[in-house]
Amino acid sequence: MKKTDREYKKELSEIEYRVTREAATERPFTGKFWDHWDEGKYRCVCCDTPLFLSSTKFDAGCGWPSYSAPLNNAAIVEQKDMTHGMIRTEVRCSHCDAHLGHVFDDGPWPTGLRYCINSASLKFEPNSNIKPSSDK
Repeated sequence: MKKTDREYKKELSEIEYRVTREAATERPFTGKFWDHWDEGKYRCVCCDTPLFLSSTKFDAGCGWPSYSAPLNNAAIVEQKDMTHGMIRTEVRCSHCDAHLGHVFDDGPWPTGLRYCINSASLKFEPNSNIKPSSDK
């Protein structure tokens, strides 16, 4: 069941709405996940679809969370983006069509890809098998 714009506006913060529903881009080095290294899954903030695993996250130095691969190819949709005088490949959630970011061919081995994703399009689910450290 698809949500209306009104429903998304009620559920999402202003930046989450602008990024996911209007294809805006958050400023680099400002999102909550650009320097986040906990183990777990990154999910779509709009529909909770699992998108990326922390094991594929790397520091690209660009100021946005970067991943070498999606969780699976069915999780995302890629389409040509010719905005801002560039030709890029936009990445969207395959379930709710949320704008996530872009993919570039300058990533690490083994894929050579860099999925440059807005933090505002994501929420994080920590691995359930990780136990908090205790001071003894």
